[in-house]
Amino acid sequence: MEFKDFDLSRTGDGLMPVIVQDWCTLKVLMLGYMNEEAFNRTVSEGRVTFWSRSRNCLWTKGETSGNFLYVKDMYLDCDADTLLIKAKPVGPVCHRGTTACFDTPEEEGFIRSLEQLVRERKERMPEDSYTTRLFIKGIKTIAKKVGEECSESIIEAVDGKRDRFIYEASDLIYHLLVLLRQMDVDINELEKELMYRHR
Repeated sequence: MEFKDFDLSRTGDGLMPVIVQDWCTLKVLMLGYMNEEAFNRTVSEGRVTFWSRSRNCLWTKGETSGNFLYVKDMYLDCDADTLLIKAKPVGPVCHRGTTACFDTPEEEGFIRSLEQLVRERKERMPEDSYTTRLFIKGIKTIAKKVGEECSESIIEAVDGKRDRFIYEASDLIYHLLVLLRQMDVDINELEKELMYRHR
């Protein structure tokens, strides 16, 4: 993708709107603008750089705070006048110290964030981690825990205990994420399978 691929004839100022989304949780983080120089720096350095309309200069997100946005993927919209960047944020994105500049629910996308944490536990195997202990014990123990949490979720559902069901179902989801990682399966693969069945 090159800057010449964009059609900015309708923007008037030649600046391209850029939506930044968390590559892991899919939460929309912020909106900024790029000119050609900002776009080229973003591509070459792998960190999101904008054109600041207020200061009239280039601005790499995180240059003062250290909270950079590392580019994972970039997508051009159907009109070729807006860019979507999926990025890995380092720390809070908003100047208010919040995850995003939009006040969407904080828990939005957390299951994907938890999936990433489980992946990191599998890779690093920290000694004081319950997740590490599950991986050490192996697939039979992990699968057994999934079965136990599933049974407990069913019991609470049948008894009509909503709060207890949420608690047990949360345990089930966590242990299922561990089992998925043990089987080297991502949530994305489940989404593809479900989408295939939906057609």
